Amino acid sequence: MADGSAELCPRFHRAVELIGRRWTGAVLRVLMHGAQRFNGLMGHIPGISDRLLSERLRELEAAGLVKRTVCQGPPVSVIYELTPQGSDLEPALSMLGKWAERWMPAAEAPGVTALRQLKTRLP
Repeated sequence: MADGSAELCPRFHRAVELIGRRWTGAVLRVLMHGAQRFNGLMGHIPGISDRLLSERLRELEAAGLVKRTVCQGPPVSVIYELTPQGSDLEPALSMLGKWAERWMPAAEAPGVTALRQLKTRLP
């Protein structure tokens, strides 16, 4: 920190804990491209469960980052979109994405990892 202090800012810590939760970054990145229905989010985030997506959306809504709008039907639908507060995260998430592209190893397809492990066990 600029003044040499090693203390952790509580606001920073809360922000990192919120944004760093599993799947939260993915939800925010999808919503950066515009409002989505629940099933639209599910389709853009492979591997997330219904329960976990619902939980993350509730957390983001409670934090003021996501707005939930119920559209009366028929059928009734729910649309999720970023609030201005949530949209303000775009530069930070964009920079994190650039950092990840530069420094994080590319994820392998599940079959490639299994094949590599098998090859190391073969004589």
